[in-house]
Amino acid sequence: MLTETFSLPDPTPSYTGASHAQTNLDSAIERAGAQLLGLQNEEGYWVFELEADCTIPAEYILMMHYMDEIDPALQAKIANFLRSQQCVDGSYPLYTGGSGDISCTVKSYYAMKMAGDAIDAAHMVKAREWILHQGGAAKANVLTRCALAMFEQIPWRGVPFIPVEIMLLPKWFPFHPDKVSYWSRTVMVPLFILCTYKVKARNPRKIGIAELFVTPPDQERHYFSHVKTPLGKAILALDRMGRLLEPLIPGFVRRKATAKARDWFMERLNGYDGLGAIFTAMVNAYEAMDCLGIPADNEQRRIAKAAIERLLVVKEDTAYCQPCVSPIWDTALVALTLQEADLRQRDLHTRQALKSALHWLAGKQLKDEPGDWRIQRPDLQGGGWAFQFGNSYYPDVDDTAVAAHALIQANDRQFAGNIERAGIWIAGMQSGNGGYGAFDADNTCHYLNHIPFADHGALIDPPTADVSGRCIMLLGKLVDQHPEYRAVIDNCVDYLRKEQETDGCWFGRWGANYIYGTWSVLTGFETAGIPKHDPCIRKAVIWLKSKQRADGGWGEDNYSYYDSRIRGQFHISTAFHTALALLALLSAGEADCHEVQSGVKYLLENQQADGFWNDESFNAPGFPKVFYLKYHGYDKFFPLWALGRYRNECLPEHLNPVLKNSLSKD
Repeated sequence: MLTETFSLPDPTPSYTGASHAQTNLDSAIERAGAQLLGLQNEEGYWVFELEADCTIPAEYILMMHYMDEIDPALQAKIANFLRSQQCVDGSYPLYTGGSGDISCTVKSYYAMKMAGDAIDAAHMVKAREWILHQGGAAKANVLTRCALAMFEQIPWRGVPFIPVEIMLLPKWFPFHPDKVSYWSRTVMVPLFILCTYKVKARNPRKIGIAELFVTPPDQERHYFSHVKTPLGKAILALDRMGRLLEPLIPGFVRRKATAKARDWFMERLNGYDGLGAIFTAMVNAYEAMDCLGIPADNEQRRIAKAAIERLLVVKEDTAYCQPCVSPIWDTALVALTLQEADLRQRDLHTRQALKSALHWLAGKQLKDEPGDWRIQRPDLQGGGWAFQFGNSYYPDVDDTAVAAHALIQANDRQFAGNIERAGIWIAGMQSGNGGYGAFDADNTCHYLNHIPFADHGALIDPPTADVSGRCIMLLGKLVDQHPEYRAVIDNCVDYLRKEQETDGCWFGRWGANYIYGTWSVLTGFETAGIPKHDPCIRKAVIWLKSKQRADGGWGEDNYSYYDSRIRGQFHISTAFHTALALLALLSAGEADCHEVQSGVKYLLENQQADGFWNDESFNAPGFPKVFYLKYHGYDKFFPLWALGRYRNECLPEHLNPVLKNSLSKD
């Protein structure tokens, strides 16, 4: 609990002065805003680095050796990055401060060995000893074992049987590509080809990692020891039967299935943004094109390679590869931040930057393009936004909600059509239980998470509280003009009430973690018109206040995805989590409480000289427990957003009433 409070001026109509605290607040907002404006691209967007663990950069080196397309200078820089991320015990974690992960460590070791690191170098010895202590490379996850099979380090029986004939299964079959999430679908379809034809990496230097196995790979009999459920074991039995029957598959059937898989991913190659606009899918597609005999000078293959290269972040001595990029998400959130921060000042530079950003966003809306989301909603018109620069088959409701919200706040009639389409699309993407998945409606075949391939537990895209909260955040802005959305909102609110944890918080699927989820839902409740005295809101407020740290900030460990007993807790406060907690409390009507004032004080005291904040920790999962991300923009714009809203809530007498209700249009 807090031991200190912080007082800003009493927000009464009689106040006319400018206290030191208020001056600090104004100065902090001005400095952060100016710095943020300086990062805008001339085309109007913002995009910040999106960092993952060492798996992705290690896979980039593996890809170069698979294809025999080794760039020695780039490889050396990636290897430098990998060495810099190793833990003291020799392992590689999934996020900063996390415990070692065997799959990430195996790939990092293999990549460094490919880059020329001697196996008796100290860092290699430590990594190898750690891997062997965990049971050896045979304990790595399915995708890692697929890579090892391609490099002939383990037999193909060490990976699940995923024949390309899966493409010919009827849609009613228990397993079908349409039943899995977009990210799984785009990764798996080209992988079907690679695994069916048992491809062999070129591996020009013939580098292997036999030293990482406790039992020689050909003698290992426990590649699937992680499968414990009855359903999983039953599928393993079918797996073994399928391998025995594979020689009986007629050649014309295999050719037909291969052609269908090829056509599926080639149709979705997505130009310079790549298949699904995510690294693993892009690499699988590139390698599958090679397997299918598409020549290196083929334009689509050349562009597919360029798409992967565009994910690189290359610095003077190091380099790493991003899993994807986030310009729509970053730009929409920065726009909301600047709209809030500039509500009272109306700075000409900021207004022009917002105008440019919103026009860029409006131009990125997807309308009549084909998309996999249409499988579940064939009669729904398009209107969503993707996450990346281009990903036309895969818009998501999360990006759509924040982008359309920013357009609404511009109060500019030229965006009316964009907003109308976005509202219709989000309302139509609601799942049957009232909630929202990110990319597909009713993607809820939970049994698929128990098949051997799904050892990451994220094969599907079911509704989650954080995404659902943002969907009603948008629809709540539109319901006065569209009363038909009231039923959609009410159904979603009912879903969210059921999803609330017993202590008052909500789970955060796409941001770490319960503080993020609670912010998302309380923001949605606010615009949906849920009264501030609602029991769900009061319970959430109590939870948030109870998690405030003694320094006035908030923080949350990514380990809360493993152990929910530590939700809302961390050994330090972060600017990101503090900002989310403040925004959540402000949405709940808690502007005058001392917890909010102390949180504001924390942000003011921890602002850097350049106007930004600096959090070292990763702040979002790609897949909880399996894959984590660090959005490099979160500690730059979320704190500014929180400070801006606090000023507008607590010092309203300095805000022109007209400006408070509407942002003028240019």
